[in-house]
Amino acid sequence: MPGEPLLSPYNSPLQNQAALARVYETPPKVCLVTGGTGFVGQRLVEMLVERGATRVISFDIVPPNKKFWRHPAIEYVTGDIADPDAVDRACEGVDCVWHIAAAVGPFHPQELYMKINYHGTLNVINACKKHGVGKLIMSSSPSTRLTGADVDGLREDQLPKLPMKRYLQAYAASKAAGEKAACDACCPELLTVAVAPHQVYGPRDNLFMPNMLEAAATGKLHVFSKKSTGYGMNRVCYTHVDNYAHGLILAEKALFPGSNALGKFYIVTDGDTHTHKEGYAYFWVELDKIIVQMGLTPLFSKFKYPYWFLMIIAYICNVIGFILGMKLKLNPFNIIVLTMHRWFSIDNAVRDLKFYPIIDFGEGWHETGEWFATNWLPKFRASRRQKGGKGGMFSSIATQSQRKIDIQGGDEATEVDDYFVEESAKTK
Repeated sequence: MPGEPLLSPYNSPLQNQAALARVYETPPKVCLVTGGTGFVGQRLVEMLVERGATRVISFDIVPPNKKFWRHPAIEYVTGDIADPDAVDRACEGVDCVWHIAAAVGPFHPQELYMKINYHGTLNVINACKKHGVGKLIMSSSPSTRLTGADVDGLREDQLPKLPMKRYLQAYAASKAAGEKAACDACCPELLTVAVAPHQVYGPRDNLFMPNMLEAAATGKLHVFSKKSTGYGMNRVCYTHVDNYAHGLILAEKALFPGSNALGKFYIVTDGDTHTHKEGYAYFWVELDKIIVQMGLTPLFSKFKYPYWFLMIIAYICNVIGFILGMKLKLNPFNIIVLTMHRWFSIDNAVRDLKFYPIIDFGEGWHETGEWFATNWLPKFRASRRQKGGKGGMFSSIATQSQRKIDIQGGDEATEVDDYFVEESAKTK
């Protein structure tokens, strides 16, 4: 109906509420989002349209499925970020590029990280310069600065500078290379900035939450316990997917001649809406809230896995995974990040990007639990019955995560089964 607010039919109630709560600045008319069918990319595409973009190109190697918003302003283009010709075509006539496409997490084949995260970024930079695209917002990751030491409320300028001599994983190294290339490309003709979330969550998440909940639902997930962080009381910060997409959109407005943001790196989170207003929550305590919310066995009612034991098992899993040619959930990197303090100050993003959270952490976290209880849990249980009850914390990663990895690695691009149900568009 004319005059009605423009909202994605797949929004949750909180997402609709946040979209209607303020009058937001209008984004550029023609936008390109690489990685547009991923968790973050999909929501960013929707929010750009909701805020008034007239044409948004969603570019991804994974094609959209039937549960994606089919709006006249959205153009879905299936293409490989590692293919310079495909990227070149996608950038033609675009005002601004949000580069979200990436091989994410520790589960991909090693050679894929640099191919997608670094060389893919170079393809985007070159295409932007060729077609006169004025702005590029790069989606990066705090893991580019992690050394294994606790990060307890630091700002970006207090973290290690890029490039570091050593990275905790291939993903972090490749994202660091891509981010540095994007920031170094900043010039009067192409204004650039890098923005990262920390521990993204929300409805439709297809990586973090499904893998943690699958381990919990099979009874294999326990608290990872380390003495230096209080035996399961490690502090972290979270970023609701809408807060991250909001930060990415604000970053475009911060790109102008003389801006403090030019060529810099920022982290955006749920900020002072966290359980602790300093900007953090306790990782295992918050995860346990969703596990209990879904009717699963509480984590803190079970014994805790000690750090030393987990590391031994993780290295064994690495060997087994190598022999079997599969990626297992438990690995040394995951143990490090799931037992360390890792939360960040967003003071710099507030100052330079004018960032502020649009969804409160407590409300967003609770609604995410409700969404997964309704949309994920029934399909997971049905799938588990079909597979005879196999799976767990030490098994392979969640099905929808593995399928996207396979497609990025060169398998035929077909729809990814991410446990959505057809009624998900009606959960408002």
